[in-house]
Amino acid sequence: MIQTTADELIRADRAFSGNRLLSTFSSEARALIEPYGEMVELKPGEVVLARGNQARASLFPVGPTMISMTVELSGGRTAEVASVGREGAVGGIVSCGHAPAFSRSEVLMPGAAFRVSMDALEDAKNRSPFIANLFCRFSDYLLAQVMQSAACNAFHSIPERAARWLLHAQDRAGDRIELTQEAFAGLLGVQRTTVNAVIKELSSEGLIAAGRGKLTVTDRAGLKRRACECYQRLEEHFGAVIGTSGRGAA
Repeated sequence: MIQTTADELIRADRAFSGNRLLSTFSSEARALIEPYGEMVELKPGEVVLARGNQARASLFPVGPTMISMTVELSGGRTAEVASVGREGAVGGIVSCGHAPAFSRSEVLMPGAAFRVSMDALEDAKNRSPFIANLFCRFSDYLLAQVMQSAACNAFHSIPERAARWLLHAQDRAGDRIELTQEAFAGLLGVQRTTVNAVIKELSSEGLIAAGRGKLTVTDRAGLKRRACECYQRLEEHFGAVIGTSGRGAA
């Protein structure tokens, strides 16, 4: 029998209340993975899953933790195709741990995450139809995010895309977003000079405040008006397929 200490219970409570997927678990579902998980601290820039590697575990971000999924191109160029924070998970939850990763998953905002091995997750999915269905629903949401990003990058302006990204980041990390302009440019797939101009534009409108290595959202309502419709569509889709129950909208 696995013995659980008081500190481990506190950390597990933090995970199951601080991650939107885990927060939908019943006590029965929670018991299937809690003894096999551990809280880990992720550092900025840490690569949690490299392209071509097999997923051995899944990470459920907690609190402000944010992981960026990027595709690497020739010449060292990268572009973000999706990002995951406390609303989801990264790793074998999507591929079931039996296929090499296509994108590179790197920690953008440091913090805690609940790490569960793929063996434990696969066993939990086999024993719980709810968990299996929930993970399928999250896969649908993640695919929707990738598809929405493709449409967004093709048709929307860079300021609209930047505003949308900042809204997602604020949802996960809070008003203060630790991010350099160089990193922001890489995530959007544009030149740093372009991002500099966009940040100045959004700052002049009173929507954000820029500091050294950080951006602060000062007017969320204004930023939502400035963003394209992609942000709201993804929020609505998360509610439709997952929501607070894990079963989506009624």
